[in-house]
Amino acid sequence: MPHQLNLVVTPEQAFTPELLRDRIAQEVSSSSTYKVVRRSIDARSKNIKVNLRVDVYEEGEAVKELWQKTEYSDVSKASPVAIAGAGPAGLFAALRLIELGLKPIIFERGKDVRSRRRDIAALNKQHIVNSDSNYCFGEGGAGTYSDGKLYTRSNKRGSIQKILSIFVQYGASEDILVDAHPHIGTNKLPAIITAMREAIQEYGGEIHFNSRITDIEVASSEFKAVKLENGGRHEAKALILATGHSARDIFELLHNKHILIEAKPFALGVRVEHPQSLIDSIQYHCDIRSEFLPPAAYSLVQQVDGRGVYSFCMCPGGIIAPCATSPSEIVTNGWSPSKRNNPFANSGLVVGINPEDFKEYEKYGPLAALKFQQKWEQKAYSLTSGEQTAPAQRLVDFVNGKHSSSLPEVSYQPGIESIDLKETLPGFIHHGLQEALKAFGKKMKGYYTNDAVLVGVESRTSSPVRIPRDRETLQHPQVKGLFPCGEGAGYAGGIVSAAMDGERCAVGVKQMLNG
Repeated sequence: MPHQLNLVVTPEQAFTPELLRDRIAQEVSSSSTYKVVRRSIDARSKNIKVNLRVDVYEEGEAVKELWQKTEYSDVSKASPVAIAGAGPAGLFAALRLIELGLKPIIFERGKDVRSRRRDIAALNKQHIVNSDSNYCFGEGGAGTYSDGKLYTRSNKRGSIQKILSIFVQYGASEDILVDAHPHIGTNKLPAIITAMREAIQEYGGEIHFNSRITDIEVASSEFKAVKLENGGRHEAKALILATGHSARDIFELLHNKHILIEAKPFALGVRVEHPQSLIDSIQYHCDIRSEFLPPAAYSLVQQVDGRGVYSFCMCPGGIIAPCATSPSEIVTNGWSPSKRNNPFANSGLVVGINPEDFKEYEKYGPLAALKFQQKWEQKAYSLTSGEQTAPAQRLVDFVNGKHSSSLPEVSYQPGIESIDLKETLPGFIHHGLQEALKAFGKKMKGYYTNDAVLVGVESRTSSPVRIPRDRETLQHPQVKGLFPCGEGAGYAGGIVSAAMDGERCAVGVKQMLNG
């Protein structure tokens, strides 16, 4: 068994193998073999440290790998299980079904990850929104082209270690098993997602792209089949519904078929972007960030009039992306490449929304929160002159209610236009952000600056709809064989939690079939 060593080292020692070996040799025999198993940065003081957990092995002792390969067998002749959506919930559900001896058949409304890239380029450069292929829809789901952050607190929903190990199995760096806040990067995720898809196909699963589900057949309160826009009909033993938080047509389909769904609280706000060098100087207490430190991140929260206002999906060295899924709406999100080496740092800044806030939409029943969300996306669109040009305002101008006569350079490729963001947000959200930004400026000296810009709107923090399911069986209470899954059903909040929920639903399907 290895000896476990906890070390506090300098950033240079942590990220320079020769220096780290010398530091470890001060504690144990220089002939020992070591493996770093945990790494986190402590930047609370000017003297920045890196906390390491290291497994040290005696000479000749076998070094234990950080991950184990998951083995699969052919399921081409096994019972079919339908999966709606090829995001992390759908892909990991498919892999787990194969482990369990069942045949997954994925129906993805969008394109494969490589073809999808062209539609995203058209969205960025030509403002063309393809409603089935964009940042939210297509192979890999929203996470593939919007960052790949893998940090989660959902450690009771499944095995985080297994999810991360599968990512490594299909091409991710082992660093994601070590770092306290693991991240893959939008530039690397497509190849990993492609490898997962090829494995699903190799072992007998199927993936159908450009296959939007238009109907879910139910008879005698049991799921029977899915119907596709292209005319296809596919029967299966069960349906794992993992369509993501932006599949509004699926929510409307379920509602029209009188399959129970519920309005759900979510959050709404803006994207804020600072120069990355400024965030580095604030967080690392320096003029120039050390080459041995990653671009700095932050996490902020403030209570304003009883509401939570918080940063969300912070992207160091990142880019603000246009994430509309339909024409006539503006939606922003953020992502970072693996090196996080862009000159800007962006984050969502959002305010919590409660059921009473969308009370005027009660006539829409369980779609009330969705309609509220949609209203503000469309309002943002209506105020600018370009199809995907986003409304924007300098940070201090926003707080002071002042029009920004000029705007700084930003990472948002379709471009921004100076608009009073008060026009794009509900009054209570505008007020909440104003008060929170002043408080954030006191928590992070230098954050409150007109060198920062707010870009609207950040509205897809989570699904505005929950699809209920039984706590034990994970099936919809009205439809046997229907398994609401992942972020779109209201049971996840990111790549890893969605992946774990996909695995859970796969196990639920197996248990149902075993009777």
